[in-house]
Amino acid sequence: MVKGARALSEGIKLTDKEMRYISLLEAATGANIIDCVEHGDMVVFVVGEGELQKIFSSREFRIQDFARLIKKRVKIVEYSRDPAKFIENALQPARLLEPVRMAERPDGRKIAVASVDPRYKAMAIGRAGRMIELVRLLAKRHHDVDHVIIR
Repeated sequence: MVKGARALSEGIKLTDKEMRYISLLEAATGANIIDCVEHGDMVVFVVGEGELQKIFSSREFRIQDFARLIKKRVKIVEYSRDPAKFIENALQPARLLEPVRMAERPDGRKIAVASVDPRYKAMAIGRAGRMIELVRLLAKRHHDVDHVIIR
């Protein structure tokens, strides 16, 4: 477990299928996988800080082949202890105009505001809002961020 990452026993629950996906990806790449979320036709993996390099530098492993194996689209997000950086990582490959801003409302709710390049806004939001919904889920799950706004 990555130091600073929320422990799975602290409320992050994985299905048997998600645990199998993690095992497959760890075995194929040797990367430390923190979390896995099956979200519709996509599986999202959260990897430890600095672990993204292991996944993309492996000569015998390709994300496209792994996606075909599990019959789902695959997205990999690098964990960061900094909630703003984590949200930025989750929004990739969409380009941001400025760093993600974090704010706290008077009622204690945490809000993140991401200014996305207009050419990448549709990508950041996703078809029927699925991508931003996924980013919000990951932000809540790992950093207790209540809402993510795309501008």
